[in-house]
Amino acid sequence: MTEKTRCSWARGSDAYIVYHDEEWGVPVHDDRHFFEMLVLEGAQAGLSWSTILNKRAAYRKAFARFDPRKVAKFGASEKRVLLRTIPSFANRTRFSEAGPVGERGDRAQPAEDRLRDPQRGCLPRDPA
Repeated sequence: MTEKTRCSWARGSDAYIVYHDEEWGVPVHDDRHFFEMLVLEGAQAGLSWSTILNKRAAYRKAFARFDPRKVAKFGASEKRVLLRTIPSFANRTRFSEAGPVGERGDRAQPAEDRLRDPQRGCLPRDPA
């Protein structure tokens, strides 16, 4: 069997390989996954992507499985738990953006298009 061709950055960790093979460069059509990628990309600032991928399970747990409606409703106690659970979110600026994104997405449009619609304007054609 021939080994799959991968970008050079995707070698070296199972998390990178799975991400490369299953997600990288693949259009996102699910709001939860889109919200997850927005949060993870924001968390990545100043950190390696491998660090974020290796902590992905903790992010999913801390961010209510990336349900934008739930994150938008996080109160002070949930935010404190989140800041303790995810060390990179000790930088409050990183966390402070996640709630408003979820909240705006929750109010903006019908459920199936809340967060992804702005992304579509950047694409050459509508992928949905």
